[in-house]
Amino acid sequence: MLLSKLYINAHSSSKKDPIKKALLEQVEKRKAAIVLSPEQQKEAYYKSIRFANKRVPLSNAQVESKFERYLATFSYRKQQSYDLHNKAAQHLPKIAAILKSYGIPEDFKYIPLIESDMNPRIVSHKGAGGYWQFMPSTARLYGLKVGGNFDERKDLVKSTHAAARYLKSLYAEFEDWTLVAAAYNIGGGSLKAAIRRQGTKDYYRLRLNQETASYVYKLVSLKQVIENPNKHGYKRYAKVDDKYQTINEKNLL
Repeated sequence: MLLSKLYINAHSSSKKDPIKKALLEQVEKRKAAIVLSPEQQKEAYYKSIRFANKRVPLSNAQVESKFERYLATFSYRKQQSYDLHNKAAQHLPKIAAILKSYGIPEDFKYIPLIESDMNPRIVSHKGAGGYWQFMPSTARLYGLKVGGNFDERKDLVKSTHAAARYLKSLYAEFEDWTLVAAAYNIGGGSLKAAIRRQGTKDYYRLRLNQETASYVYKLVSLKQVIENPNKHGYKRYAKVDDKYQTINEKNLL
C-alpha cells in the first residue's frame, strides 16, 4: 500500500523532480521483483552473472552445477566467518585501482583471495609466494626483487603492479580474459597446448586439470559472495541492498 501511494504521488511530478524520479524507478524495480517467482528470480540472477564483463554460460547444466558447488563453498553457511569480507574490504579497493590503471578487468582483484587468502607469507610446495603466488622467476621477470633478505612478492602494491603486467601479457597472447584467468593458474604454455589438442578456446569446454578447471568458477563464486553478501548469508555486510538483489527477492542459494 505504501509503495502504491508513493507511486501515485511521485508519478505526476517525477519528470520535474530528479529525486522523485529516482524514487519512482526504485518503486518500479521493487514492484517487478514482487511478481517474479523464485524460479524467475534465480534465472534473472544467473543471467546477471559475468566474469570480466563476459556472461558465464549458466544455462549449461554442467556449468550451473559446478558454479553452485563453489558458490556453496564460499557461502556463510559453509564459512561461518566474515574473514572473506573483512579482507576484501581492507585490500580489494587498492588492488582494483592498480588493475584499472593497466586496463585489467576489476574481477581479477579476487585472485589474491583465491591464491593466498591475502596472506603474503604463504609459500607453495613449488616455491610460489606472496599475495599473488608468483614463482621467483616470474616475479623477477615482471619487475619484483626476490632473494636474500627481501621478497617483493610480499609487498601488496608492488606485487599487484607486477601481476597487472603479467595479466596484460597473457591477454596479448590469448585475447580472452577468461582464458587469461586460466592461464594465470596453469601457465600460458600449458593452456596453449590444451587448446591445440582439444580444438577449442572455450574455457567451459576445455578439459583441464582439476585446479585450473575450477579456477574461474572459484573467482566468479567469490565475486558473487563479496558483491551480494546478504544473498549468501553475510548479514553483517548487508547495510544496503546487494548489488543485484532487491528487498523483495528471496535468498535462493
